[in-house]
Amino acid sequence: MSMSELRTIGLFPSLDAFVQQRRTETDQIPEDRKGDLKQLAGYIRDEVQKLERVQLTFICTHNSRRSHLTQIWAKVAADLFGLENVQTFSGGTEATAMNPRVVESLKRTGFQVDVQTEDESNPTYAVRYADHSEPLLCFSKVYNESPNPTAQFAAVMTCSSADQACPYVPGCDLRLPIRYEDPKVSDDTPEEAEIYDGRSQQIAREMLYAMSLI
Repeated sequence: MSMSELRTIGLFPSLDAFVQQRRTETDQIPEDRKGDLKQLAGYIRDEVQKLERVQLTFICTHNSRRSHLTQIWAKVAADLFGLENVQTFSGGTEATAMNPRVVESLKRTGFQVDVQTEDESNPTYAVRYADHSEPLLCFSKVYNESPNPTAQFAAVMTCSSADQACPYVPGCDLRLPIRYEDPKVSDDTPEEAEIYDGRSQQIAREMLYAMSLI
């Protein structure tokens, strides 16, 4: 798919510019990570060829940072490449809340994020990325809790702690570690925004690469 075609789904303008920049950065993805991303792409391709709904659940310990970013960017990338049957989810080995720093990073990138519930301990956020797309409803949950699938899905482990805590994920067709460093290390430091935005850039770059292989 060409760069011009990527702009036709109505991404918000600043988000579109962000995506176009990430698409030029494939050379920044290490070869070993490309291997993992190709494995994810292969699973999606196989399911698409069977005309099946493709379900991807991204899992980290608290379902607060990395798993939400990968869920969101995987869905954006799937839509950009016309993979309409791809559905993305996120969960944790325990539930906490989607971290407000992730919300602020998403807003800086160009997403529209609105609070949908009054539950201050674990709010639901509506994340929009294009004029005519349905928002992603993001909140913290255990990986096998509704609305997440419990069968016929790929479980992508985005942190080492969740990977070690869940050596077996019931119901999944594929369990694949694609780990990211936790931006939490920068919380309440002068580098906080830079680190969170950098992790979002990395995840966007890699999800776009994976979806481009299908």
